[in-house]
Amino acid sequence: MLSSSKILVVLASLCSGLAMAQPSSNSGVDSWPTRPVKIVIGLPPGSGSDLLARALAQELADVWKQPVIVDNKPGANGILAANTVAKSPPDGHTLFLAIDGNLTTNPFVYKSLPYDPIKDFSPVTMLITFSTVLVAHPTFPAQSVSEMVAKAKAAPGSFSYASIGSGSNMHLLSETFAQNAGIKLLHVPYKGIPQMSTALLTGEVNLGWLGAFTAKPLIAEGRIKAIAISGNKRSSMLPQVPTFAENGYPKVDMTVWYGLLAPAGTPKQVVEKIHASVSRLIAQPAFREKHLIPKGYEPSGMGPTEFSDYIKKELPSRAEMVRLAGVTQQE
Repeated sequence: MLSSSKILVVLASLCSGLAMAQPSSNSGVDSWPTRPVKIVIGLPPGSGSDLLARALAQELADVWKQPVIVDNKPGANGILAANTVAKSPPDGHTLFLAIDGNLTTNPFVYKSLPYDPIKDFSPVTMLITFSTVLVAHPTFPAQSVSEMVAKAKAAPGSFSYASIGSGSNMHLLSETFAQNAGIKLLHVPYKGIPQMSTALLTGEVNLGWLGAFTAKPLIAEGRIKAIAISGNKRSSMLPQVPTFAENGYPKVDMTVWYGLLAPAGTPKQVVEKIHASVSRLIAQPAFREKHLIPKGYEPSGMGPTEFSDYIKKELPSRAEMVRLAGVTQQE
């Protein structure tokens, strides 16, 4: 029979052996990334999300000691890009730089999606948010929300607005406003932002929605005029423009955001490491002043859990906006 002292020696030896045999829980994190990291986006080169992705890629390549590649997969409201990432190996080497609608609007606009916005992704971080402003051609016969509502009620359906298609943010915001104000507006969809912007600048349509960064110089040049900002917070780029909430329409609110997501099943430690790297980067004054502030972007840095909760909470409000807009679900 072993003495107490010998039993302790044996147990200590066994524990030591197990510790040596057990791989470190951080071993995968320490070695990540082991090859180039790809950031997939659903818009073409030169778009807002593309420029942000390339700015991130350049800086993160130095941090991660691996190439970071931007992979543009435009079309179908980001469905191709989202599905590419959703079906990628969950190892943190393929990331999705998503726009809010890719996850919060598409599920209610399309009858079936090849990806699930909740089950197929591991949210990493919300990168930035920015404001959208309802603008009008200079000849539009109203200067404010109240004046516009009064004139629209006097002549139902006489005012038109542009969008980039049924279910787009522009469409949903316009119809949410119309429903809440008790007015009727004529929806004129265009194939893309260039066509929509041309129609607005030439007066082919009365109204449209633009990011504050895009709208600011056009307003200064007198080529368009601002009516109101979406949401309940004024834009730092257009502080003189009131919000819809100030005008009594708090539901005309859609925060446009860009976020970074990994495939579902990506190890939590890898997700946390990516978040730490990205949040440190967008917190740097030099990065903000070069890539964010000039475009009217509000840095976020929201972490994985908070970002995941945010997406889940936003889904019901987007569903309601799609319902109010009377969007016919697409195949």
